[in-house]
Amino acid sequence: MFKIRLIIFILFFFQITELSAKIEIRYKIDTEILTNIDVLEEREYLIFLKPNLKSLDRNEMLKIAENSLIREIIKKKEIKRVFKDQENFDFIEDIKKNLFKFKNVKNETEFKKLTKVNNINYEKIIDKIKYEAMWNELIFQKYSSFIKIDENELKNQLIEKSSKVKKFEYKLSEILYEVKNNENFKDKNKTVFNYIKNNDFKVAATKFSISNSSKKGGEIGWIKETLLSKNLNNILSKMEINQISEPIKHPSGYLILKINDKKKMKQIIDIDKELKDLINFEKNKQLNQFSLLYFKKLKQNVIINEF
Repeated sequence: MFKIRLIIFILFFFQITELSAKIEIRYKIDTEILTNIDVLEEREYLIFLKPNLKSLDRNEMLKIAENSLIREIIKKKEIKRVFKDQENFDFIEDIKKNLFKFKNVKNETEFKKLTKVNNINYEKIIDKIKYEAMWNELIFQKYSSFIKIDENELKNQLIEKSSKVKKFEYKLSEILYEVKNNENFKDKNKTVFNYIKNNDFKVAATKFSISNSSKKGGEIGWIKETLLSKNLNNILSKMEINQISEPIKHPSGYLILKINDKKKMKQIIDIDKELKDLINFEKNKQLNQFSLLYFKKLKQNVIINEF
């Protein structure tokens, strides 16, 4: 027992020492300063959400934390510009419930205990997730009128898919990555796949993916094949559980999918209900694309200086 307590004390001591180190400026994003302490705190927050990140090299984990904070600062700046009253949102409780479910706790009391044990500031983590939800609301308000849905076309596609003898539902994870102008596709693709092989898919999603799902290690959950395009269904139908797809061209880059699990759907489906689900799925897909494009535009207009 004494040895265990000693080990815990030593680990805690080093954590405190690191967080109380000399403050150094790491980045200046327009007028906002980002310090080494901010980066260390962000690292702890990311590891709290995805414990498998602990296996990463320290410098690599710090780089991931830096990029995470830069994204957050850029989004916050736009949120504050658009929403003058940032407290008048009624989705906070839903955000909390989703977070508690993600961390496998029953209520706020249990979650607060969990954050305390992990030396995480409860108010800060709620604030971070609140701003992410506000970003989604910003995108919805800005682009919802640009969403194009052909309900008749979707219904016809659905009827065709429902005629299949066997239909499946897939539990998926994704990595959506960019190939920048100064990068070669084959080299970037090799880098991503080698990283998946040497680490795991969740860690690779956190490092490379530009999708919102990166915050959950790329997990997007159960998706019915009736909601997916013919191309994606053709790809997934040839894959086994735990298999990873080849890169798929996407409006925002290249998409890699992993099947975590799959199961048979009910063979007789309610077309009207499935159509509603499909319309919502298409709306969310288009909003996600608008979100990526808008963030990229904002980042291009921000001056980022590294020290």
